Amino acid sequence: MSSTSCSNEVTELVQAWSRGEPQALDQLVPIVYSELHRLAHHYMKGERPGHGLQTTALINEAYLRLAEARLEACPGRTYFFGVCARLMRQILVDWARTHQSLKRQGDHNPVALNEARLASSHPDPDLLAVNDALNELAALDPRKAEIVELRFFGGLSIEETAQALNISVGTVSRDWGIARTFLHRHLSGKTN
Repeated sequence: MSSTSCSNEVTELVQAWSRGEPQALDQLVPIVYSELHRLAHHYMKGERPGHGLQTTALINEAYLRLAEARLEACPGRTYFFGVCARLMRQILVDWARTHQSLKRQGDHNPVALNEARLASSHPDPDLLAVNDALNELAALDPRKAEIVELRFFGGLSIEETAQALNISVGTVSRDWGIARTFLHRHLSGKTN
C-alpha cells in the first residue's frame, strides 16, 4: 500500500471514528501502531531508567483512553496523532503523580527547553513541572500550548502542526518561539 493511500485510509478511519463508529478505531490502531510506538518511544526516552511504565503499556493505555473517548470533528491523521500525543503526556503525568513524590520545596533542577527535546540536557526531567508550565501557558494562550503539545509531545514538524491547526507556517513558527521562551522562563524559575 502506498503512503498516500495509507494516509487516506487513516484519515477516513479517523473521521469515521469521530462520527461515532467505534469499530473504526479497532481498524485504525493496527495501521498506525508503528507510528504510535515511535511516539510512545519518544516519550519514554525522556523518562528515567527503570521507569515502571513501558512503551507498549503506554500505547495500550492510550488505546484504552481513546476507546472511551469520542472525538468530535477529528479532521484527520495529523490531528489524531496530536490527540494521541496529548493522551500519552497525560498518562505519564498521571503516572508521575501516582508514583513519585513532588519536590515542591527545597532544591530542584530547572528543566531545560529546546526544540529537539524539552529536557534534552537533563536525563530525568520533572514531567510534572513541564505539565504545570504547559497548563499555565494554556490558560494564557491555548493555541500556543496546543502548538507545544503537537510539536514537542506529538513530534510534528512546523508544517504538520500548521496543517493540524489550520494556521500558517509563519504563525506556528512565531507562536512556537514565544511558547518556548515562556516555558523556558517558567521552568527555570524566571517568571518575572
